[in-house]
Amino acid sequence: MPALPPVIAVVGPTASGKTGLSIALAEEFDAEIISMDSALVYRGMDVGTAKPTMDERAGVAHHLIDVIDPTEAYSAARFREDTLRLVEQIRTRGKLPLIVGGTMLYFKALRDGLDDLPRADPELREQIEAEAAARGWPALHGELAQLDPITAQRLQPGDSQRIGRALEVIRLTGRPMSDSLGREPEPLPFELLSLSLEPAERAALHERIALRFDTMLSSGLIDELRGLRERFALNPGLPSMRCVGYRQAWEFLDGRIGRMELREQGIIATRQLAKRQLTWLRSMPGLTRLDCLRADLHAQARSATAKFLKETS
Repeated sequence: MPALPPVIAVVGPTASGKTGLSIALAEEFDAEIISMDSALVYRGMDVGTAKPTMDERAGVAHHLIDVIDPTEAYSAARFREDTLRLVEQIRTRGKLPLIVGGTMLYFKALRDGLDDLPRADPELREQIEAEAAARGWPALHGELAQLDPITAQRLQPGDSQRIGRALEVIRLTGRPMSDSLGREPEPLPFELLSLSLEPAERAALHERIALRFDTMLSSGLIDELRGLRERFALNPGLPSMRCVGYRQAWEFLDGRIGRMELREQGIIATRQLAKRQLTWLRSMPGLTRLDCLRADLHAQARSATAKFLKETS
């Protein structure tokens, strides 16, 4: 059997240094970057997502950034489809594909394949959203518990996105979502080296998160969201507006919290996001784990990448 082509992934929690490391690796190994970030897909959401600058994107080709408007939705299924296509295109240009991000659901979909679930049905989803507006998500969670108790047990009554999706699957297929889960992983058409940036000290990562959020505020996060609300028909239930930072800024613009509360809640929410990301990563086998706080992080990542490329050549 011919050897599979090499692909690198740089994953890790927010504020772990993925952007800087990936650009350095891309420059050294002649790579193009595929973003694996569910927030970077949105046009106009630049400050609150810490989107790579135009200079950074001019120096290294980036993909899956500014793909859709904030009123639209993007899925793990679409990410996997887009990424497999982009990997092939990048390889035909003689470049190394470099997948970078912290959206763990996308990473799992890429590595393990997708469950046998139907595509989203916008009309049915609107119907479910209308029911939730009238009855409340806890009531729909109760309905789900009757139809698919296995899925309902792992969801909180206020988890609107996942409850809605589970009910959508039942109404489209006539069977519980849990029946479709747990398939054997689909093999990737490439060899993947996954560099996982994980801090040895959580407190140091928390300091980075606070600095990062303060930088977003000083760089115009509130004004950015104000402009987005003027340009698009947004509401706080959209996936784009549930992103950390934008959710808190929305509350501030609506006058429900003050600026200090915005900062405090934004930092806390970002810490919680990082904790969830690390929980995902630490449960995943087959990762090359690097301490993102070490001064020689870039050297370690370069060494691991060079060794992997030599082994797969």
